[in-house]
Amino acid sequence: MRVVSGMRPTGKLHLGHYFGVIKNWIELQKKHQTFFFIADWHALTTAYKKTADLQKNIEDVMVDWLALGLDPQRSCLFIQSKVKEHAELHLLFSMITPKSWLEWNPTYKDMKYNLLKLQEISLQFRGGLRDAVREFINMIPYKVEDFEKLEERMLDDLAETLIAALFEGEIEPDLLKKLNVSKREFYETDTYGFLGYPVLQAADILIYKGEGVPVGEDQLPHIELTREIARRFNYLYGEVFPEPSALLTETPRIPGTDGRKMSKSYNNAIFFADSCEEVERKVMGMFTDPQKLRKNDPGRPNICAVFSYHKLFTTKEQTEVIEKNCIAGKLGCVECKRKVLESLEEFLSPIRDKREKIKKDIKKVREIFSEGSLRAEKEARETISEVRIAMNLR
Repeated sequence: MRVVSGMRPTGKLHLGHYFGVIKNWIELQKKHQTFFFIADWHALTTAYKKTADLQKNIEDVMVDWLALGLDPQRSCLFIQSKVKEHAELHLLFSMITPKSWLEWNPTYKDMKYNLLKLQEISLQFRGGLRDAVREFINMIPYKVEDFEKLEERMLDDLAETLIAALFEGEIEPDLLKKLNVSKREFYETDTYGFLGYPVLQAADILIYKGEGVPVGEDQLPHIELTREIARRFNYLYGEVFPEPSALLTETPRIPGTDGRKMSKSYNNAIFFADSCEEVERKVMGMFTDPQKLRKNDPGRPNICAVFSYHKLFTTKEQTEVIEKNCIAGKLGCVECKRKVLESLEEFLSPIRDKREKIKKDIKKVREIFSEGSLRAEKEARETISEVRIAMNLR
């Protein structure tokens, strides 16, 4: 099976990247033909104003990929923007993709509202409108085939209209000050590229005739959209593309040092580039059970971020003992952190050493990804040639 996936270059990788994505990629490259790319064009969809560190971020990702075990002998490792055929296929797909498919993509509005911290106000608008919308639908003098679907459509459209009205000063202007979001930020975030990035994602996959795409559940709508675009193209111009399937895998949730999802933006991540001293500082500062104030207080491992790390990095036998002693009030949080630090360092130390060795020869790293980009370009050109013939663009 041909597997395709990419990652946006946001800087050095952390434990969340490994357990959420890279670990799965390493297993896939052992059994399948794999194409993994650094999605630098996708990075511009939300960070087009901040490109000063883009090349540094790309190099950090390249180094981390190799240090973690992605093998250029098994996988085609490359940079998206080095293969211009991605952009050409994106353009051609954009000609046949209905705008409504993109506007109804559930992650489009979620991402936009999350970026601008508008999710809560959108939910307030929807909640306040629901009864009125239901009453209106009941008054429609025609048969409504799918009440719930129509209700959700109207709530989405009305909430979006009210948010736009908010930014135009037509609804309580002081609310914008409370939200700390400007009209300029609202409109500058909602770019053509941001709306259309799932089409570029479809091009990324289909340019290599990808059959499997490893994703999390939140990305399933994008894979379904890719399948729709492939079907539409094949219907219009003849069979060129396969319909890729999502490769869903269970990934352990690894919390950040504050218990929230591990993220660079939350400043709660443990990076593979961190020194031993930095890792120790972060681990010893981790949040634990707020009710366990003293060593002999009974703990609740199931809600403790430190215990989540034990389940990943400490042996099963030791973890069972730690859990038992924590619940019984026989293990203090400081000692527990020391134990997890020891286990975590056993995992991180060889990766850190390999990373430092790879980083010393950055020229070779660039060559690996240049060669991978040339391999990818060769594949992409063959697909584009088929596409041009099918569309009578010879």
